Amino acid sequence: MELLAPAGGIEQLRAAVRFGADAVYLASDRFGMRARAANFALEDIPAAVEIAHAAGVKVHVTANILMEQGDLAALPDYFRALDAAGVDAFIIGDLGAAAIARRVAPRVALHVSTQASVANSEAARVWYSLGASRVVCAREMSLDDIARMREDMPADMEIEAFAHGAMCMAVSGRCLISSYLTGRSGNRGHCTQPCRWSYTLEEEKRPGEHFPIEEDGRGTFIMNAKDMNMLAHLDALRAAGVDSIKIEGRNKKAFYVASVVNAYRQVLDGAPAADFAPELEAVSHRPYGTGFFFGEAEQAPNYDGYEQQAMHVADVVTADLETRTIVARCRNRFAEGEELEILSPRVPISRVV
Repeated sequence: MELLAPAGGIEQLRAAVRFGADAVYLASDRFGMRARAANFALEDIPAAVEIAHAAGVKVHVTANILMEQGDLAALPDYFRALDAAGVDAFIIGDLGAAAIARRVAPRVALHVSTQASVANSEAARVWYSLGASRVVCAREMSLDDIARMREDMPADMEIEAFAHGAMCMAVSGRCLISSYLTGRSGNRGHCTQPCRWSYTLEEEKRPGEHFPIEEDGRGTFIMNAKDMNMLAHLDALRAAGVDSIKIEGRNKKAFYVASVVNAYRQVLDGAPAADFAPELEAVSHRPYGTGFFFGEAEQAPNYDGYEQQAMHVADVVTADLETRTIVARCRNRFAEGEELEILSPRVPISRVV
């Protein structure tokens, strides 16, 4: 299966490429669902593509917000510029945007975003007839659902599925809560994640008197989804017919991208999942689950805390094996005598004092 990694900025892109991604997905500063990520200026995308292609890594660009009438005029030139930059695929969830992309940039592959909620073979066939070569299946699908869809959709149409990272509590990410509470639309890339907030009840005739929804004085995080972690189930994803596994995280730092991509790369290449499961505990994450793949997804109602067992302390700049000298760029404080873990591409994790 293809390993598809997030690239929220140039550091993340370099980390994904170095640690074994087969493809990366990123956004320009327009039309992407992660407006808070660093993203890429349109004029910087050719250089990003060059870095990726030099390593044999494909570049998919997201243009998957809910498109409004005012967006349409800018889309033809935008897609033409991305085509000229050499990107390999567009990830689009809007029919109008897809039609424009196929008309003005037919060379670039069309991948159907999870925002389109493709969850059956007939929907896949319609998108195929419109020129799509891949669907990112709805996150609410089980492995059995995916396998049944695979049997009845065009044989040369690919299936991409999220395998790791944050889950949205709404149907394939389509949510109105952020717009309602803050005026910032999640469907336009500006989600404030109100599903992660703590809520209590206030009875109409008892203003100012707040009641927890569960027996917890702080209230409850009733819509707080667990993070997905399918590292131990890659064979099941493959057996269901998944062609590309996707890591969520365009708001994450390069350390997160390097660690997670490295773990999935190693296991895809044959390493036991148990050997690299600790690496996924090392990065910042919410409690892990397996999404909807094996049944209903579980929430994390107790708290919205992040768990993390390790800290990113430095990046290696140069290493001289003869003198056993490393020059590193410090990220966080560490002290003489502490044991550090060295994360390197395609080799076992090593430790040094």
